[in-house]
Amino acid sequence: MMKTLCFTLGLLLLTACCCNAMPEALKFNTAPGNCCFKFHTREIPLQRVSNITKTHSACQNQAFIVQTIKGRQICYSGTSQWALDVYNQRHNTEGSSQQH
Repeated sequence: MMKTLCFTLGLLLLTACCCNAMPEALKFNTAPGNCCFKFHTREIPLQRVSNITKTHSACQNQAFIVQTIKGRQICYSGTSQWALDVYNQRHNTEGSSQQH
């Protein structure tokens, strides 16, 4: 009984010590949740864009992911001027206060 208790406490202590390193390792391994491999080239109407984000830096291709109001996700190349303009407009406080 005492051996089992000591073993369990030791295992618990070891887990607690390693716990701080695990989230970083898991975060690194799972970081690129959405990467883009094919790119849309046609612009969509701005009123159909609900959100735009950049892909994770670990992705092979840097890109923008546009989410439409219907929930569709569309990839645009990181060099797309249209996507860059939309991203800057949505993420800069100056750009988001301007009326179009």
